[in-house]
Amino acid sequence: MSGAGTGSPIALTSRAPHVPADRLVAEMVPPPRFGTVRFDNYIPAADQPSQAEAVMVLSGFAGGLGGASAGGGGRKRWFRREAKPAAAAGPRGVYLDGGYGVGKTHLLASLWHATPAAPELKAFGTFVELTNLVGALGFQQTVKTLSGHRLLCIDEFELDDPGDTVLVSTLLGKLVEAGVALAATSNTLPGKLGEGRFAAADFLREIQGLSAHFRPLRIDGEDYRHRGLPEAPAPYDDATVTRTAETTEGASLDAFPALLEHLSKVHPSRYGAMCDSVRAVCLTGVEPVPDQSTALRLVVLADRLYDREIPVLASGRPFDELFSAEMLAGGYRKKYFRAISRLTALARDAKKLVEVEA
Repeated sequence: MSGAGTGSPIALTSRAPHVPADRLVAEMVPPPRFGTVRFDNYIPAADQPSQAEAVMVLSGFAGGLGGASAGGGGRKRWFRREAKPAAAAGPRGVYLDGGYGVGKTHLLASLWHATPAAPELKAFGTFVELTNLVGALGFQQTVKTLSGHRLLCIDEFELDDPGDTVLVSTLLGKLVEAGVALAATSNTLPGKLGEGRFAAADFLREIQGLSAHFRPLRIDGEDYRHRGLPEAPAPYDDATVTRTAETTEGASLDAFPALLEHLSKVHPSRYGAMCDSVRAVCLTGVEPVPDQSTALRLVVLADRLYDREIPVLASGRPFDELFSAEMLAGGYRKKYFRAISRLTALARDAKKLVEVEA
């Protein structure tokens, strides 16, 4: 992976890709990090019975989603309604609730893989990716596109503003009516999504209606990213980061403040495409993010890097100093803690780049 003469590093700040709507739909599958996960390779902690119970419940749920697939396949079917079986009575989904790093996404992706339906009849994406899809296709077209599916999996269900609450609640209601099964992960129980996020009593009714679509399934445990693993490596100096970027094939190199500024000019739905062909991200001058909007954009980028297993090598401040104490105590704290956890894991992955380069 490393070696002299690899050419100039990639600059993420030079990338502002256009992502067509059909790519957004085609990419609604488990990301590379979770492409090979299955129920069989999820190892429940011996002292956490809820983890083993989750595997059993989800395996049964997947088995109940069989049936003849709608006719046709590929892109043609995404933009027309297919015949669907009648919607079953009662909850049409499962809701995986638990802390960071207990394997919720592993289980959600395993459910996607285990469901006996063609890939084009199943969709998997983060909450942000789902709202981006609505933005790209429009609400009615999104309903038509997803109504032909057996299953919709939504990872990191985050209702950060009242508008998204209404949008997603209405969308999922339409999909349930069409017979689509739902599965989601979150760090908060469905009936508690609004607490600590926004004070809008008018929307609590929407949240409660949404919770009725799911069977909550609690998953306890500690963050696996910190089980028996060494502490995150300290930041490197600028020279080491730059040298590693220049000698690592497919590496990007950007000044952290410039990258944050660039993210403000690129829609978050394009952050994944911005990372196409990037095999390592090298950042100089990491510093605390200046405001909430910038912080939330960084969270999305961290998710895309983590999904793609792209190591992150950085100089400046350590990743646990990215967000202020006020941010970590506020309504978006769950997102910020997730970003710290994921960037720390990617920083560990990047350590071997320096060892190889040395």
